[in-house]
Amino acid sequence: MILGKLIGNIWATRKSEELNGLKFMLAEEICENRKGKRLVVVDIIGAGIGDRVIITMGSSAREMLGRENVPVDAIIVGIIDEDCEIK
Repeated sequence: MILGKLIGNIWATRKSEELNGLKFMLAEEICENRKGKRLVVVDIIGAGIGDRVIITMGSSAREMLGRENVPVDAIIVGIIDEDCEIK
């Protein structure tokens, strides 16, 4: 899983049929080792710009949609309310 911050919306007027009805957003990774890397994510939980989110990728992302054939590689699975320190 990846931690990210949503920085924008993405609109696609022409896309694969399997992507119809999905909300696309631009996320920036916030973990130290990949900080600043951007990726397109699908939002199925109603997150908004500025939210810090948990992102899953690959087959786990497609499983969240319940469709194996959809061409999606990253999906938001949670909104981070607050950070915690692990000691």
